[in-house]
Amino acid sequence: MELDIDLEDWPSGRWEALAARAAEAAGEVAPELANARLAVSVLFTCDEEVHALNREWRDRDKPTNVLSFPMLERGELLALAPQGPPVMLGDIALAHGTCAREAAEKGVALEDHAAHLLVHGLLHLAGHDHVASDAEAEAMERLEIAALAKMGIPDPYGDRDTTGV
Repeated sequence: MELDIDLEDWPSGRWEALAARAAEAAGEVAPELANARLAVSVLFTCDEEVHALNREWRDRDKPTNVLSFPMLERGELLALAPQGPPVMLGDIALAHGTCAREAAEKGVALEDHAAHLLVHGLLHLAGHDHVASDAEAEAMERLEIAALAKMGIPDPYGDRDTTGV
């Protein structure tokens, strides 16, 4: 997967490398994300920008930690051949202030929380969801936990068995 990363309003750090690691880990647990043809844009930005995007594109007038904007249906992604021109999977936007506040509240490093949100966003781009049903939410959480474990990041939801992933 090719990542187009734009850094705005985030502290200096290795955010590009973190995004690449998150994409690789997500592809290991959700093989549809491992297609080399895929391209994803990742915007590291401020709360105000994510709030505006949330209001404009989702009719939710509030800030949030991460937004995902898929450009492929899940069926299209699953049918995507490994050879051919690049295909835009979608966009992800992370809000620094919200991410930093949540990380502090959870007592985790900002980098670990941002990795979790990147994996979460990538899984959304792949068509995974946590709203439609408890079963889908649990399946998505298992994928997140497994991807983060591959990055050496502890389970953000608590201790769970991920051997079935």
